[in-house]
Amino acid sequence: MRRTPGRLLRGIALLSVLALGATACGGSDDGSTDQKPVSAEDIQAALKKGGTVTVWAWEPTLEKVAADFQVKYPKVKINLVGERSGDKHYTALSNAISAEKGVPDVAQVEYFAVGQYSLTKGLTELSPFGAGKLADKYTPGPWNAVSDGDKVYGLPMDSGPMALFYNKKVFDKHKIAVPTTWDEYVDAARELHKADPKVFIANDAGDAGFATSMLWQAGSRPYTVDGTEVKVDFSDAGAKKYTDTWQQLLDEKLLAPVNGWTDDWYKGLGDGTIATLATGAWMPANFVTGVPKAAGDWRAAPMPAWTEGDKASAENGGSSLALPALGRNKELAYAFAEYANAGDGVPTRVEQGAFPATTAELRSEEFRDTEFEYFGGQKANEIFADSAANVADDWAYLPFQQYANSIFNDTVGKAYVSDTELAAGLKSWQDASVKYGKEQGFTVK
Repeated sequence: MRRTPGRLLRGIALLSVLALGATACGGSDDGSTDQKPVSAEDIQAALKKGGTVTVWAWEPTLEKVAADFQVKYPKVKINLVGERSGDKHYTALSNAISAEKGVPDVAQVEYFAVGQYSLTKGLTELSPFGAGKLADKYTPGPWNAVSDGDKVYGLPMDSGPMALFYNKKVFDKHKIAVPTTWDEYVDAARELHKADPKVFIANDAGDAGFATSMLWQAGSRPYTVDGTEVKVDFSDAGAKKYTDTWQQLLDEKLLAPVNGWTDDWYKGLGDGTIATLATGAWMPANFVTGVPKAAGDWRAAPMPAWTEGDKASAENGGSSLALPALGRNKELAYAFAEYANAGDGVPTRVEQGAFPATTAELRSEEFRDTEFEYFGGQKANEIFADSAANVADDWAYLPFQQYANSIFNDTVGKAYVSDTELAAGLKSWQDASVKYGKEQGFTVK
């Protein structure tokens, strides 16, 4: 999944339109608020009858999937609305739900946002459609993100198991080994910058998505969510591992103060002044299109371990297809979501560069043996697939994660531009998140 600069909301308090008392809890054509069981026969009958399904999604591979679906089911028209992403997408979706008008039948919802919409009854619960039977098709991280016990609120579309992308040309030039632990990573950062003061081990100007992924991999579990009861605590041992390590990089100015997805970022990746990038497995396509002149220079490696020998990984990015509760044509909408994310649409999307959340693709020899020309012929999918298998499935996001992410730079971000310690920045983020949650009617500790 390609991430774009506007993907994380900046300063938009979506709970203002998704208040706990929201009326968006219906959605069936007869006006009922409860979804009755839907059999496979019901879905086939709906497909035979036909109709229109409006899909709001920015994922580019869905265009081919929609075309193929319409060939297979000629009486069904997929109206794919894909011009919005990030804040514009969520603002439009939330406004439509609030107004109870113009709500799409299917919507792309990133994993960090699923809980916010499901808690306020903005999404159709999919277990009546038989979605629960698909659990074994997916890796643990994405499935955990869309489910709550036996309730399912979306079907995973892709995933972002993390890997360390590194500039082999730069590491070889300075005779520095690729780090396998984060302690080695700090040492490599020092060696690289000493050898060439223009070279930084990585860029990081403060990013909520990256920070939470790093905390996830380190074993931190800052968020505990049980309905409207929420706990926010960045003081556990995993968080300390992250802050102690990253603080060294900040104190010694070993990180390029460059935001991702900017011209300076692309330039740094291209000229070797940014030597590594820890991010999701959806990144290769962005290297190809965004940094074409560095083809052959880069490789993928497993994420450095917090403890030597530990294989724990984390997710960074990823989306689901969900059915807004006020959408129509539920049987057709579900049929399309399942086709795209668990059926024939999956290999179609993988062929176009999407990184799957489905175990069948991740385990297949064809997938694992794919050679990446950009990475010098490396079979990088082996690394990505192993990372996906090592993602812990007990991570939780806040039911107001979009807002929390929007205030990251006002809290944790101070550690990047002042003498504020990173641990203190996390505490400030915690306090602000708790305050906001209480204001929205949550019971927050």
